[in-house]
Amino acid sequence: MTVHHPLPPLFNERSRVLILGSFPSVKSREGMFFYHHPQNRFWKVLAAVFGCPVPETIEEKRRLILDHGLALWDVIDRCEITGSSDASIRDPVPTDLSRILDHAPIEAIYCNGSTAYRLYRKHQQSRTGLEARLLPSTSPANAVWQLPRLVEAWQVVGKEA
Repeated sequence: MTVHHPLPPLFNERSRVLILGSFPSVKSREGMFFYHHPQNRFWKVLAAVFGCPVPETIEEKRRLILDHGLALWDVIDRCEITGSSDASIRDPVPTDLSRILDHAPIEAIYCNGSTAYRLYRKHQQSRTGLEARLLPSTSPANAVWQLPRLVEAWQVVGKEA
């Protein structure tokens, strides 16, 4: 069964750094916001990078992204997927990143995990003309990377923003 991405991109006219995930998890699709699963470390990592409290509400998360010149979306618009597993993704159709790139001065693109990075390079890099950089996934499935190592690796986002 094909699942469609339910979330619009999060950005504004001041967004300079685009962070791309692969596809929203089941919890994110249910909660209608990015990285909604409580075990995903995305919000803890960004809060540490920017030296601010971990956001709890969707509005606080939205403010964290926009107040720091970030944009947030995913590389897949629709696909076949089992649960939330990137490994199960089949027949991915890429998102149209022009929705962001035509309206925000994006200078850098970072991919949250290897699936997002691989699919961006395969389907979108030639269209955007922008190279992406791979960051370790904040997913709880990436247990090899403990929170302090993730924060250290993600510091580059704070330097670009």
